[in-house]
Amino acid sequence: MERLRSILSWVWPIVVGLLIAVIIKTFFFSMVRVDGTSMYPNLQNNERVMLFKMGKIRRGAVIVFDAYGVDKVSGNVTKNTKYVKRIIGLPGDKIEYKNNGDLYVNGKYQSQSYITKAQRTTGTLNLQRYAKGITLGTGKTFTVPKGKYFVLGDNRVVSNDSRYYGFVPKTKILGVAKVFFWNSKTKVINSFYPSK
Repeated sequence: MERLRSILSWVWPIVVGLLIAVIIKTFFFSMVRVDGTSMYPNLQNNERVMLFKMGKIRRGAVIVFDAYGVDKVSGNVTKNTKYVKRIIGLPGDKIEYKNNGDLYVNGKYQSQSYITKAQRTTGTLNLQRYAKGITLGTGKTFTVPKGKYFVLGDNRVVSNDSRYYGFVPKTKILGVAKVFFWNSKTKVINSFYPSK
C-alpha cells in the first residue's frame, strides 16, 4: 500500500498536468506553423504563431481557419489544411476597393499601412476574375454575407485568399493568430485594427 501511494504521489501530478495541457490546447491556445509566403513580410514561411481560440475576431485581425471545404479552387487542400489570413470585412460590411489601392469599409477609409503601395494596387487588383460575390475596383462594391468573412493575405500578389475562393464561414475560423512580443511585427499582427 505504501508503495502504491509513493507511485501515485508522482504519477498524479503528471496526469493532472497532461489533462490541463489537453484542455488548454483544445479550448484556449495552441501553436500553428505558417506555411508559405502569403503573409510575407509580416509573417515568414515556417514561422510559429500562437493561436488564441477565444480571441476576438475583428477587422484587421490575423486569423487561422480550416481551409477544407472553403478553398475549392486549389486542388491540394486536405482535412488538415489551415490558412493564415487577415480579416478585411466582417459579416454585413460593405466593401469598396478602389483602383488606387484605397480600401473603404462601410464608407470609412481603412489603413493598409501593413503592406506596400504595390501590394495595395496591382498586388490586390491584378486578377482575371474574382470569386462569386466579390468585385474589386473603383465604382464596385460588395457586401460580406451574414456569418462570413472577407480575408486577404498581406502578400497579395501570391496570396490564395477570398478573391479566389470566396468568403470564409465563421464556423471554419479556429482563432486569432498572435506573434511573440519580441517579434518586430507585433503591431501589425497582434493589434492592427484600422477602425471600429
